[in-house]
Amino acid sequence: MRLSTGTEPVVTLRPLRASDATPWRDARRRNAAWLSRWDATAPPGADARPVSFRALIRRLTRSARAGTSLPFAVEVDGRFAGQLTINNIVRGSAQFASVGYWLDQDFAGHGVMPRAVAMAIDHAFLAVGLHRIEIAIRPENSNSLRVVEKLDIPEIGYAPRFLHIDGDWRDHRLYAITKEDAPFGVLKRYEAQLRDRRVE
Repeated sequence: MRLSTGTEPVVTLRPLRASDATPWRDARRRNAAWLSRWDATAPPGADARPVSFRALIRRLTRSARAGTSLPFAVEVDGRFAGQLTINNIVRGSAQFASVGYWLDQDFAGHGVMPRAVAMAIDHAFLAVGLHRIEIAIRPENSNSLRVVEKLDIPEIGYAPRFLHIDGDWRDHRLYAITKEDAPFGVLKRYEAQLRDRRVE
């Protein structure tokens, strides 16, 4: 999945693969301080051993084959820029999933993640056949809050001590969108809003 709008960067979502090991590690190392506040951690009593990229790829590949997740690399103009995963896919009567992501700080502030999230949601709705996507965001994470704001994804609730992040159980604000909320696609809706703002 690729998107370019005029002079803006080309944002691409593609499957995360083993050959991403070096750029993934480089990005995580360079952005350790930027990302550590938002990274999932192991709660007390859980296996706290660090996960290597190779182990991460094996786990994500297994879950992708099982149909419970879709792990993507985010690229900007052909450069590795971050990761986005459609996870916790539930079929049956729910047809639901959640989206999580991180972005290299070098690419922040240029509309990359709103486009990547919009493309992922459209893929989940149109290609995968899901009906509802949820995004959980810590109240302090202003960058991620801007993503859902730009995409006009409504807030649906508040989850106290929802996920173990940065060493403790953290509250999250919950956002969700259904296929009916954007019948022509989240990306098209977002791009239309950008055009309208430019006209104003």
